[in-house]
Amino acid sequence: AAEELPALRAALPKAEHDLQLTLLPKDEADARPAILEIRPGTGGDEAALFAADLIRMYQRYVEDQGWLFDVIENQATELGGVKEFVAHIKGEGVFAKLKYESGVHRVQRVPSTESGGRIHTSAATVAVLPEAEDVDIHIDPNDIRIDTMRASGAGGQHVNTTDSAVRITHLPTGLIVVSAEKSQHRNREIAMQVLKTRLYDLERARVDGERSADRKSQVGSGDRSERIRTYNYPQGRMTDHRIGLTLYRLEQILQGDLDEIIDALTSEAQAALLAEMNG
Repeated sequence: AAEELPALRAALPKAEHDLQLTLLPKDEADARPAILEIRPGTGGDEAALFAADLIRMYQRYVEDQGWLFDVIENQATELGGVKEFVAHIKGEGVFAKLKYESGVHRVQRVPSTESGGRIHTSAATVAVLPEAEDVDIHIDPNDIRIDTMRASGAGGQHVNTTDSAVRITHLPTGLIVVSAEKSQHRNREIAMQVLKTRLYDLERARVDGERSADRKSQVGSGDRSERIRTYNYPQGRMTDHRIGLTLYRLEQILQGDLDEIIDALTSEAQAALLAEMNG
């Protein structure tokens, strides 16, 4: 027993830390699938091209995780950029891994259209929303307006000749959801699911805002206007501004190698919760 004592004492801090982690309040949404929404911000065509780069980055990460990546809406620009993108991601612990990706992602690079070689700064907004379950949100049929319209692709080409695209407007909040699959019935299902997810996200933000009004800093504050990350092409650098993490392997990150960033953000969030619990 005397021989074992030093080793046991040395192992005690880690065991206490692990025990505290298991006692941390769990986010009930962590195990859920997620809706990923990406839209260009400031920067015109270059922002739309950067939004498309982010989509490829997340798609590769999702594939590496063995999850399913189902595109709901993809409004492309003529130059190969994206005006609006929505995808449904299914798998184990999707929201837990992706929830810290919400916010403004900024890129610094020389656009292909720039003849003078000047570095431009543009941005895209990412939102990751936990999928709502039927028990979370009830939508009054009187609160929505459903419109059908002809689905069209890039350059105005019609995807099909029937009026199959569905647009649902939630009148109390003004939220608008569009789905343009080939089946109108399936479009209603998809659009309603996305609408429920956005309403669930609004409710989570309201509750969290009340609960954390006194917290000055949170890794995942949910503020979509907050600049969270910069991708600097000339320096091959990615910086996450929330935790001061800088990595000089931009190419691998854009290929979907996000584990180091996501693990660091998760650890920081856990440390903040532990400090709050012990404080």
